Amino acid sequence: MNGGGEVTPNKSANGVHDAKVMGVGSISNKELFVRADRIDLKSLDIQLEKHLSRVWSRDRTEAPRQKEEWEIELSKLDIRYVIAHGTYGTVYRGAYDGQDVAVKLLDWGEDGFASNAETAALRASFRQEVAVWHKLDHPNVTKFVGASMGTSELKIPPSNSANNGDYTSIPSRACCVVVEYLAGGTLKQYLIKNRRRKLAYKVVIQLALDLSRGLSYLHSRKIVHRDVKTENMLLDTHRTLKIADFGVARVEAQNPKDMTGETGTLGYMAPEVLEGKPYNRRCDVYSFGICLWEIYCCDMPYPDLSFAEVSSAVVRQNLRPEIPRCCPSSLAHIMKKCWDANPEKRPEMAEVVKLLEGIDTSKGGGMIPEDQASGCFCFSTSRGP
Repeated sequence: MNGGGEVTPNKSANGVHDAKVMGVGSISNKELFVRADRIDLKSLDIQLEKHLSRVWSRDRTEAPRQKEEWEIELSKLDIRYVIAHGTYGTVYRGAYDGQDVAVKLLDWGEDGFASNAETAALRASFRQEVAVWHKLDHPNVTKFVGASMGTSELKIPPSNSANNGDYTSIPSRACCVVVEYLAGGTLKQYLIKNRRRKLAYKVVIQLALDLSRGLSYLHSRKIVHRDVKTENMLLDTHRTLKIADFGVARVEAQNPKDMTGETGTLGYMAPEVLEGKPYNRRCDVYSFGICLWEIYCCDMPYPDLSFAEVSSAVVRQNLRPEIPRCCPSSLAHIMKKCWDANPEKRPEMAEVVKLLEGIDTSKGGGMIPEDQASGCFCFSTSRGP
């Protein structure tokens, strides 16, 4: 052995090899010696497998832990069919204790790529986010019903057939979130449906106010959504907008340097986020500005550019969506303030709410003026703020 040490065998009377590392002292009082060529690897594998099995099943074998106030009773949850597929899992339509709900099943670590440590980190993050979300109560934030860290009792109908009594198996480490079901679909779907007709100005302002009030509430609770986009906004049957999908939301750090990394969706991401710089809640304000343009125009920002081109142009060339000349100056002013390249110059969402509340919609001002049949398709040539 290098370093002056030496391993020598010494067989005891009972046939067990003791081990002693010469020059570094005894390992035990009995000076247990080990011969590497005589280790029973198969036996060690079996022991290791048993140990890991005990570790994975510890939650089931230990005394029942205290139930979190946000935990649901899975026996009351009835999952019916798939309504959407997300980044980490699948969203189902269902019912919980008689209430229509959407169930997001988060399937981490079952794809063979995520390590146990990565899965544990995701579950810990999930627990923290749920602990924050379940305390939120605002008419423009999707109502949280409950969640579960385990899914062993869930029955999921297969997505390729009707509920005929057959159910798919549930990954052992999956988690689920249950929220109110909103029948109006996403804001993105609503805007696509109205792409040709456009929206009346009063509808534009109503949707913008709903979104701004929801974000202002979140920011007042020190929560940064980090993925504000029209796909993550839901509508109820009365066209009330509610913020959804808190998959990447987090409590705002006291030090902005603690919040870094590209989190969000290209096209909506603030320049500081695209560059990987420290950021704060003002990144949501930038994203809101893009959403406001999208609500007004019922169109996609940067439709002809690739993700890489958008990322580069937003940071280096100050690229922003083109504001139509028919857009009222009061609304254009809000867009420009919100998507300013300098986060410090962007308004707080509470200020945005007041600016929107001060807009007069009685005389029209949308992409389709109330006294005309055709829309306004005259865009300005300016591509910056």
